Amino acid sequence: MSTVNLAALLLLGLLLVMPQQSMQASLRDPIAEIERSNCKIAHLRLGLVFTSDNNERALQDSGLYSPDSEDSSVDIAGRRFHSGTLNGSSIVYVKTGSHSVNMATTLQILLARFSIHGVIYFGNAGSLDKKTMVPGDVSVPQAVAFTGVWNWKKFRSEKGKLVFGDFNYPENGENLLGTVEYEKIKMFSPSEAPKEVFWLPITKSWYNAATESLKDMKLRKCYSDECLPGKPKVVFGSKSSTSDFYVRNKAYGDFLNDNFDAKTADTASASVALTSLSNEKLFVVFQGVSNVAGETSSNSRVSYLASYNAFLAATKFINSIPTPRLACE
Repeated sequence: MSTVNLAALLLLGLLLVMPQQSMQASLRDPIAEIERSNCKIAHLRLGLVFTSDNNERALQDSGLYSPDSEDSSVDIAGRRFHSGTLNGSSIVYVKTGSHSVNMATTLQILLARFSIHGVIYFGNAGSLDKKTMVPGDVSVPQAVAFTGVWNWKKFRSEKGKLVFGDFNYPENGENLLGTVEYEKIKMFSPSEAPKEVFWLPITKSWYNAATESLKDMKLRKCYSDECLPGKPKVVFGSKSSTSDFYVRNKAYGDFLNDNFDAKTADTASASVALTSLSNEKLFVVFQGVSNVAGETSSNSRVSYLASYNAFLAATKFINSIPTPRLACE
């Protein structure tokens, strides 16, 4: 056989093999592989969700997370889901992006596509009461609410609960935005009729487990050359406000604290609560306090420290709870 004919045969063989290999790669189902790995570990995974690069950096910097394999992530609808272990506990984690709509959408995908026992959220929040919480502290709220859901009233209406003119700076005055009242939201679940609610309660069993596992927890006080002025602490039992804007106005922060007894504000916790409740999943929230409403924003190191402390609290909780065994064929 001539050299030319041999080369042609080798080329033809290569061309026949390449489509087969490409087809095998295209037929790979990452979600099915993760579910099969669930059977290997013989129990359901926990879902860990957070919103920002800072949060993911805290997870990666800790050295506590190990991926299941070199290729243990899957992209769905623009979100990347990662499967692995967190200090020995099996999880699927995902960075959702900020604001309530991103959190709700991503969490619904997580619960619909993966076998998840319950949801743990950690992230940053602002303090609405510095007598209760300051930067570096971690809040474990008992209930959260959407305080950005408003029903607009006519200008000068006496029925509204919030008069925008009261929040003008530097002094109160007129504001043509008028007044609003806060609305309840409608919650849906598979086993109950839709109902209107304002406060969304954290799963009681998980809240109780968090208070027990974190009651003596020591949080991190310093990061790089930045140290907190006091010893950071875990605060239990507060209420939290969620909306799609950051609360920087002290008067509005005082309004939320005085009228709803809300001690923290963020852009995601109520979405975690509503989506988890609608899917009848256990859930809990850990908020690292990074600033105080109305005061100068914390620098990036304090913000990271708050995120890291929230992550540490979430990890200790995750490692303290059992997960149901999974029946596999």
